Amino acid sequence: MSTTDTRTTQVYRVYIAAPPEKIWEAITSPEWNGRYGYHMPGTYDLEPGGVYRVAASPEMVEHMGMPEVILEGEVLECDPPFKLVQTWHPHFTAEQTAEPASTLTYEIHPETDKLTRLTLTHDVTDTPEVAAMVTGADGAIAEGGGGWSWVLSDLKTLLERGDALEL
Repeated sequence: MSTTDTRTTQVYRVYIAAPPEKIWEAITSPEWNGRYGYHMPGTYDLEPGGVYRVAASPEMVEHMGMPEVILEGEVLECDPPFKLVQTWHPHFTAEQTAEPASTLTYEIHPETDKLTRLTLTHDVTDTPEVAAMVTGADGAIAEGGGGWSWVLSDLKTLLERGDALEL
């Protein structure tokens, strides 16, 4: 019998010319988090045990056969505006749904009065489908393949310029 160790941790870091409070709001507020990345607003109940949920658009449900909830999770730790730990379980494919939830950790650290470091750590232990998706390895941003690098770049652009990157 052979076994494969699928434990892996992915770390993404970006420096943003914005205060920690603005970055926190951009991550946790559907008014903001629906304006960058893949433009799907997510809602949070920001307390341990709280729910995280992203609903599919009507077009995704009707034309792509997606379920009504395409991402869900649970808030594990919440220390505004510096740290958010949550589970993250996508339902874009049956294979992803079959995997256990992975864990995201957002750490927001002020470097100077004008610059903040955002570190996203994604523990994708035993979730090879999710691990492959979030790396953005296929580079097909327009088809949803940009992964966390795309999402964080777009978040930075939105906060610094006032508008998101264009596909």
